[in-house]
Amino acid sequence: MASAQPTAVVRYHPVLVVLHWGLAIFILAALGLGAFKMAPMRNIDPMKSEALRAHMTGGLVILVLMLLRLIVRRATLHPLAASAGAPALDRLARMSHTALYVLVIMMALSGLTMDLQAGLTPLMVGAHPPIPSDFWVFPIRRIHYLISRALIVLITLHLAGALFHTFIRRDGLLRRMGLGRRFASPETSVIAHQ
Repeated sequence: MASAQPTAVVRYHPVLVVLHWGLAIFILAALGLGAFKMAPMRNIDPMKSEALRAHMTGGLVILVLMLLRLIVRRATLHPLAASAGAPALDRLARMSHTALYVLVIMMALSGLTMDLQAGLTPLMVGAHPPIPSDFWVFPIRRIHYLISRALIVLITLHLAGALFHTFIRRDGLLRRMGLGRRFASPETSVIAHQ
């Protein structure tokens, strides 16, 4: 009886794919809500409570999904690392992916810390606690703000990398983060989780 030949992983696990695109939507929505809707809104505006509730709920969902993504990534096979054709760009890609994970988790944790300091946890269950007149009195607010701006830069870099691979390298990189057949021919080696 012939033994099965190993095959190459060409796509990420479907759970990772769903988590990737779901997180992308949640993160962009949370950043947009925070920067464009909540920041200019006065804290005495009655709609601020609703915006905060949505923002806080989204932040908790992001934290849970990101931790789940880390677990699934560690537990599943994934494609070989993609190359941008230059060692410096490859290092930048690895560092920016790691930084995205770290900053997203730090963003959620800094938001959770600010929530606890401001006493806004009851918002999550439909109550209407008083909103502080100014969140900037909490030092964690500056950290939350700085992380949000760093995330915007990293997301822009991530999108630029995806566009580079799609339109310059034309290497089909985005297919790796799509649903479909995960394994290819046995000629390419498989790597296990990092």
